[in-house]
Amino acid sequence: MQTVVIVVHLMIVATLIATVLLQKSEGGGLGVGGGAGFMSSRGTANLLTRTTAVLAVGFFLTSLLLSWLASYDRKPSSIIGGSTPASQTQPAGGATPIAPPTSGGILDSLKKVDEQQQNQPAPLGPQAPRSQ
Repeated sequence: MQTVVIVVHLMIVATLIATVLLQKSEGGGLGVGGGAGFMSSRGTANLLTRTTAVLAVGFFLTSLLLSWLASYDRKPSSIIGGSTPASQTQPAGGATPIAPPTSGGILDSLKKVDEQQQNQPAPLGPQAPRSQ
């Protein structure tokens, strides 16, 4: 459904752009317009004006429909006092929470290496690099 509305919306947008570009410029703001083009009669101007208005209404209606379709399955949520902090929540069924692992992680191994390097005595003077 949403895909069909998007396709209709894009067709309305393309037609609306073409209709607006076909209309005669009244003020000549950029130095264009005026002149006797193929769309210079008053009847054509009324037709293009009405077509633009109808397409604009269609654009707004499809925009509102797309907005409604996007929010159709969304669940309401509140940021004001609707939830409790994570430390106060209890697991379902009264089970005890699983503690994270305390050893075997990369951070623990880096910490051990750092402690080993701090326990070694500092060299007394400059030393040559050792090859491995």
